Amino acid sequence: MSAHVESGAGPISWLGRAGALLRAREAGLFLLILVVVAVTTVHNHDFVGGQSVQQLLSGAALIALLSVGETLVMVTRNVDLSVGSVLGLSAYVVGDLFRDHHIPVWSGFVIGIAIGAAAGALNGFIVTVLRVPSLVITLAMLYVIRGVDSLMVNGNTIDPSSIPSAFTQVGYRTILGVPWLAIIVAVVVAVVGYTMRSFRSSRELYAIGSNPDAAVLAGVPVGKRVFTSFVISGTLAGLAGTLFLALHAQVDNSAGSGYELTVIAATVVGGVAIFGGSGTVVGAALGALLLNTINQALVASRISAFWNEAIAGALLLAAIGIDRWLSLRMARSLTSAQGAHRDV
Repeated sequence: MSAHVESGAGPISWLGRAGALLRAREAGLFLLILVVVAVTTVHNHDFVGGQSVQQLLSGAALIALLSVGETLVMVTRNVDLSVGSVLGLSAYVVGDLFRDHHIPVWSGFVIGIAIGAAAGALNGFIVTVLRVPSLVITLAMLYVIRGVDSLMVNGNTIDPSSIPSAFTQVGYRTILGVPWLAIIVAVVVAVVGYTMRSFRSSRELYAIGSNPDAAVLAGVPVGKRVFTSFVISGTLAGLAGTLFLALHAQVDNSAGSGYELTVIAATVVGGVAIFGGSGTVVGAALGALLLNTINQALVASRISAFWNEAIAGALLLAAIGIDRWLSLRMARSLTSAQGAHRDV
């Protein structure tokens, strides 16, 4: 009896260790952020000033928001490289409508989100129905959307005078010193994080990423779940585009350029396995905050911006290596637990 209970606890303890490792990863990221802030403050006391902290949070907010959607896609063993282009298209279209048609502020958010959702649905349809690898289709969409955006912009720039002040307030207003932008993103992270932990449909995303064939045999609607993850990623990218416009109050065809690589780096550094099957949106958001903190720390310390890319690349390589090591270690633990169960 005791042997059966002990062996049966093997998979349970393995799952517990996996969750503990993810929580430890998030705690480690938070601690690393504090270390970077502390070291930078020694060299520049203004780094922890109110305005500096607000810029730090606002700068990380958009990348964190995009990383939330990217997390949902990546845990299913897919990737969305089109998020930066979707952000840029959403930002320009909404800005153009404000300038030429004087649309209400609320409709700007609705239109931006709708543009993102449509792009995400197209990506999801091609990946799930036409069976095109996500890396290929989203890379193609990156260039297609960027080309469409460039044709629409045609060298023009949406300037701040064209944007309603009620809209731009979302980008610069604060509550108790915390930017509205950061609060909006924090709410999104909290809601999606809770959903990922609490609902079966969300947990099935992890099952798909861990073993797609086993997920199919278990009755998981793989195509539907993957399609939904792309739609959510596109929707959040569209929302990020409207918030980008609110934050900067101007936009041209360079908006969002290069964001996709930063988002993937933040997501992987935040603990989302590039091989799928594990990771949290909280970790991804912390990864975005860490990368932006390092960037701002280098600026505050008057160090070349080259080191920002070098450090981000090093963190990305380290994160991939750690994820691979952890996955192999947990796989060995599971195999040992199953072997002990068979022996009994």
